[in-house]
Amino acid sequence: MDAKDALAFVAENHRAVMVTTGRSGKIQTSPITVGSDGTRAVISSRETAYKVRNLQRDPKVILCVFTDAFFGEWMQIEGRAEIVHLPEAMELLENYYRDIRGEHPNWDEYRQVMRDEKRVLIRIEIDKVGPTKQG
Repeated sequence: MDAKDALAFVAENHRAVMVTTGRSGKIQTSPITVGSDGTRAVISSRETAYKVRNLQRDPKVILCVFTDAFFGEWMQIEGRAEIVHLPEAMELLENYYRDIRGEHPNWDEYRQVMRDEKRVLIRIEIDKVGPTKQG
């Protein structure tokens, strides 16, 4: 299993739990929706969210990605996050939405919500993928 396999899995399965390291050194988990930009895993979040603050301090991240059925296939992705802020993130956020949900009925409204919520795009460079064995 490699990054290419992980991106193919993420392109079809968008439910995940993100693990970051909090200020105290303890782990912090967040349920997220994940997609792929073709080379990295991508996530939308609010600039003020704990996961974003955690990643700004320490970009190491783990994702546990699973199917909509929850039980069954799953994948762990380890990597390093890069945070893209608005206004540079807007086109990336549009692509993220489009890849996961399709066309938005009103892109102007979507863009305004992204600005109002101070959205960022988190891009994850994949370093390691697992599991390589089933237990």
